[in-house]
Amino acid sequence: MKFTFPTVRRLGRFSLQAAKDVGGMALLLGRIATRLLPPRYDGPELRRCLFRMGYQSLGIMMATAFVVGIILVIQAFVFVERYGLRSMLGWGAGFVTIRELGPILLALMFSGRVGAYTAAELGTMQVTDQVDGLRCLAIDPISYLVVPRFLAMVLSLTALTLIGNAVALISASVMGQVMLEVDTHTFWSNLFDTLQPADVMLSVVKSTLFGAIIAISSCHAGLSTQGGAPGVGISVNRAVVMSAVSIFVLDFFVTFVLG
Repeated sequence: MKFTFPTVRRLGRFSLQAAKDVGGMALLLGRIATRLLPPRYDGPELRRCLFRMGYQSLGIMMATAFVVGIILVIQAFVFVERYGLRSMLGWGAGFVTIRELGPILLALMFSGRVGAYTAAELGTMQVTDQVDGLRCLAIDPISYLVVPRFLAMVLSLTALTLIGNAVALISASVMGQVMLEVDTHTFWSNLFDTLQPADVMLSVVKSTLFGAIIAISSCHAGLSTQGGAPGVGISVNRAVVMSAVSIFVLDFFVTFVLG
């Protein structure tokens, strides 16, 4: 394909938009930090966000984790049968789930459910001038809207990832016994003998950072919405894409530094 001038213009627009989004997210993070030190946010709004983002997401996140455990065993079936490594199934499932697969897949699911909803909610408030209305009432939109959502996403995703990891390992142990005839006692003994506290801490750090980047991406996309209802749809798409890209970039650096 020829490298034409329209291609250069598209690359330029993409680069400028990417730089604008990164800068906007950095500024929003700074505004959130100033409201957290000392804490200035709306408590009732935080509780509502925790219920909606955390408790109401529990079912779909547990279902996702359950399927992750099953897939792990199915994928491991060939290698376990070929090399006779039944006794190592617990270590393999625990290592992959806790360090990588669990945090990433659950964060992507969380982004699609909670991040997209947040971007649509804030985007609708932005295009209908509700955010400006808060300012007219001397209410800080960052303290009232953004900080509670930021804290709720960080806390919810961290807790959901820990629960999801446990559910994935339980389903993997059950499927291991059904498909590979690996005794559940052998599975859990091998898991606890080889699993290190650092592995669990890495999962917690990743899920916390993933929750923060999803919150910043979705809130930035929502508050920068323009163009009425079509703009809300564009903002939702931007929020999901930015969150997914940021999750993989963060995962690389966290694993490189702490792994």
